[in-house]
Amino acid sequence: MRIGFIGLGGMGSGMAANLLKAGHEVRVWNRSREAVERLLAQGAVPLDEPHQAFAADVTISMLADDVATRAVLLDSGALAAAQPGAIHLSMATLSAAFVGELVEHHRQAGVDYIAAPVFGRTDMAAAGKLNIVVAGPPAAIAKVQPLLDAMGQKTWPLGEEPVRANVVKIAGNFMLASAIEAMGEASALVQGYGVEAGDMLEILTNTLFAAPAYKGYGAMIAERRFEPAAFKLTLGLKDVGLALSAGQARNVPLPFASVLRDNLLEAVAQGEGDLDWAALGGRAMKRAGQA
Repeated sequence: MRIGFIGLGGMGSGMAANLLKAGHEVRVWNRSREAVERLLAQGAVPLDEPHQAFAADVTISMLADDVATRAVLLDSGALAAAQPGAIHLSMATLSAAFVGELVEHHRQAGVDYIAAPVFGRTDMAAAGKLNIVVAGPPAAIAKVQPLLDAMGQKTWPLGEEPVRANVVKIAGNFMLASAIEAMGEASALVQGYGVEAGDMLEILTNTLFAAPAYKGYGAMIAERRFEPAAFKLTLGLKDVGLALSAGQARNVPLPFASVLRDNLLEAVAQGEGDLDWAALGGRAMKRAGQA
């Protein structure tokens, strides 16, 4: 299948590489040329402008946020240049409000819009082990399923309304941030009584909370291992903000999301924005004077 791929950050690069390994023709565009160059040796074809990515069977975008997506897809005229009947597979974490706007823009352009945000960090993207939540036109999803299979270990369908996939992604990241904050506060509590955070987290992540997210982030918190960042703390702040906005739009209170937002904002204000968002757990220990 001929694929246009827009956005080669830490996640997008691994995803595009797996599409190449699966035998697809992948044409890539990225603001930074360095990321493009790394994929050329694997068989990718470089593009000069984002609109060229829509001259393909399927266009995939993996951009950082609403602002980047608007600039690259809408303001540049890329979507307007797409041929009617094209398919756009949007795999970024975007706000519920902006997804609604994108759906309308795609409807006017005659382009099928599929939302397919992913759960997983950069190592899982490189290994093709992402979990992908997907929503959009059923026929279009069926056509892109081989691509989803190449990039992920499982696809989780959520119906025809694209916003459903994005709100599940937002909810998932809210839950992850909550887990990181809880582990950080629990670590500060036990250290206040002379128990090492690593000892407590080893017990609890192998008993009550024996799940990949708790194990992975628990180890990072215990070891204060926040660099290099696979998911920057600033992105966590953005995603918790998306949860608050989505909740407000439907009159759904999210009181703990407000706490998380303020704690993440504190971390950014203290110069920790480029650290992995596991550093949110380290904030609790710093507030307790344990740094």
